Amino acid sequence: MSEESEDIDPPPNQNEVVKEDVNLQFHLYILIFMCIFYSSWVIPGIFFFVYLLKFFYPFVLETTNFLDIFIQARPLVTFLSMPLVLIGCYLLHLFLVGLFTRFFWKFTEKMSPSKSGLIPRNIRSRTANYYHIRSFMIKYGKNSFVKGAFSWLSNWFFNFVGSSKIGKGSTLEESLVNDKFVEIGSNCYIGVNTALASHLVQGVFGNIIYFKINIGDNVTGAAMTGIGPGSEVMNESYFLPLASTSKHSIIKGNNYYWGIPMRKIFRKKIMLYLGLTPKDLEKNENIEGYKDKKLLKRLKAEEFSKNVSDEPVEIEQKIEDLEEEKIDIERLTTDDLALDFTTSSAISRVNIKFLAVYLPIFWLAGLIVSILWYWYLEDKNWVFILSFLPIAIISSIYLFILACILFSKLFLIFVNLIHKPKEGIFKAEIGDKDFEFWMLRTEIKKIALWFMHNSPLPWTDLVALKLFGVDMDSSSHLNDAWCDAEFITFGRKNLIGQGATIMSSMVVGKYLIIKRVVCEDYIMVGGATTIAPGTIIGKETVIGALSSTTVNQILEPMWVYFGYPAIKLKENKYAEERRDVILKRDVDGAKKYEMEHEVNIDKDKKELFNSEKEDEKK
Repeated sequence: MSEESEDIDPPPNQNEVVKEDVNLQFHLYILIFMCIFYSSWVIPGIFFFVYLLKFFYPFVLETTNFLDIFIQARPLVTFLSMPLVLIGCYLLHLFLVGLFTRFFWKFTEKMSPSKSGLIPRNIRSRTANYYHIRSFMIKYGKNSFVKGAFSWLSNWFFNFVGSSKIGKGSTLEESLVNDKFVEIGSNCYIGVNTALASHLVQGVFGNIIYFKINIGDNVTGAAMTGIGPGSEVMNESYFLPLASTSKHSIIKGNNYYWGIPMRKIFRKKIMLYLGLTPKDLEKNENIEGYKDKKLLKRLKAEEFSKNVSDEPVEIEQKIEDLEEEKIDIERLTTDDLALDFTTSSAISRVNIKFLAVYLPIFWLAGLIVSILWYWYLEDKNWVFILSFLPIAIISSIYLFILACILFSKLFLIFVNLIHKPKEGIFKAEIGDKDFEFWMLRTEIKKIALWFMHNSPLPWTDLVALKLFGVDMDSSSHLNDAWCDAEFITFGRKNLIGQGATIMSSMVVGKYLIIKRVVCEDYIMVGGATTIAPGTIIGKETVIGALSSTTVNQILEPMWVYFGYPAIKLKENKYAEERRDVILKRDVDGAKKYEMEHEVNIDKDKKELFNSEKEDEKK
């Protein structure tokens, strides 16, 4: 956790850019995780075993007459209280997860406080180290609450730990992000897979853009919306699905917003989007909070004067939209209007006959775990059992997962001997051997990958990926991302963002495409980005969030790509550009302006990066 003790000499040439590998301290990550995991399970385990030994075992399990359980008071109360005891122990476990996460969080904040600013990734620093430690330690607690049985307690967890501040009456649906440096007001709704991304990574040698997000009261974000770092969302803001802001955006509120990048949408367009008419608005004009009385009055006057029906005039509205967006209708081509349909390799329709392979895998893996618990409980004193209970729990989890991976690998070897996987374009129909064996390979690998991806340490899924055939080493990381398990080649120090999908295979219409994906060294793939089969990504290339490549697309080295499909944006010089100035965006006023800020890095490291101001002085 301490700063690197090794002195770094300044570069001889002032224009030379320092590029040091990011220092991910896995030994500290595992130590912190084990402390939280162990401490949160051992106390509930003691309570449960005391209940089991002192009450449930003598009053229920040792009852000679089965009917006595329902006739006598003690056995009946003990029997009926079992679910309550289990729920109580589970809630105690969650509370302790929050308590010990809070302890480590406060300690790291004391050592290196979180503050808005750019954190250079090309220079090792104490600030970057503690940022990564906090990002890791929050994951287990977040998954325990958000994906657990009591997901509505997640607001308490974030507030209690201190990673975010969430107001009363606000709801955050499940998302891969939304875990730190966010302040949300009261009575807000943040839809499923909405990303309140207070952090944004610009590349392996770029910057971590880390700015607090402020959300006002009564804000509604529909599913799949995105708010960039440093954004300010005022009261009464309403986001339609897939609406996303860039970083440092200001949304003044009391309006609807849509699009990428996000922009204000007028009430008349909302009516068209929702299929509303003036009569619909008139019926609801007395609803509390409805303020657009002038619009209603004007629409009713227009309706009366034109003597039109209640249906919105869709054609006129579409022409208005095209004129506002300055689209030349005459130049639109079929390619502009075409739909690019892609799917994940995990096909939606699962063939039942392939699910039969899970039965022997589960049976063999469960048998191994049973042997472990038999050894653990046999002839051991209760002090030993209770002391090592959390270790036994996590060991049984990973033993089961690793056994599933091992037996899945054996099945996969046998299947590949019958029909060797190969690249190409095949008919996606029953009867085509390549398609059928692709489905079989997918089903064999899917369950093991899913278990590992959702385990207490999800970044360990690289073990399964490597075993199933992905060419990669431990220096590359997938942050809550999905990756196919064949025909993938990773170089060194690649970083795949949250919610990204890397596909070496996909179904397009009636065809199955299987093509190798190659990611060279120091690649950065942004969150919620899709990499299509056959994509080749050059060294030190960055692909922005919410982007997508096309089949067989080649991305040149040292460039930034963005869009759907991804297009070349600019050269990757994040480690060289000026970092003490940020660009704010006023969404409502459609204006941009610059603001200076302090770069978030250790004082003794600031001389190692260049700025445009220094170049101007020369």
